[in-house]
Amino acid sequence: MLSRRSILAGLTFSIACPLTLRAQTAPVFYSAKGAAITGYDAVSYFRDGGPVQGQPDIAVMWKGATWRFASQENREEFELNPRAYAPRFGGYCAYAMAYGELTSTDPMAWKIVGGRLYLTHSLEIEKMWLADTTGFIQKAEKNWPAILYG
Repeated sequence: MLSRRSILAGLTFSIACPLTLRAQTAPVFYSAKGAAITGYDAVSYFRDGGPVQGQPDIAVMWKGATWRFASQENREEFELNPRAYAPRFGGYCAYAMAYGELTSTDPMAWKIVGGRLYLTHSLEIEKMWLADTTGFIQKAEKNWPAILYG
């Protein structure tokens, strides 16, 4: 039986995340404005404690997406181990992924958990995600392969 909290969370999610993408047409990494993480430097979340806008002339292609960096040093660090810096679930919303959905993300709504970068759709969704980060990550990990491979 569904609890009132589950129903409200689902309703809130469906209202708050209007941009749901189809798995069959979605790329492995969410890109907006021509770049992964909307052009923010993936390494900066780890090195600078938060998102820093990347430069179009300091970029690399990886997994079908253009990754921009604030410095050549960050680009080189990313190239050594891109999986260490790339956001989990292809940069799609970690909260939505827990519900089996692909949704756009806001680079300002982020958290590093267990050494991995997670993004969410908005700061409001991030607050809900933070209420049970471990549980949502576990659910999302189960859903990601089906979403990724259809």
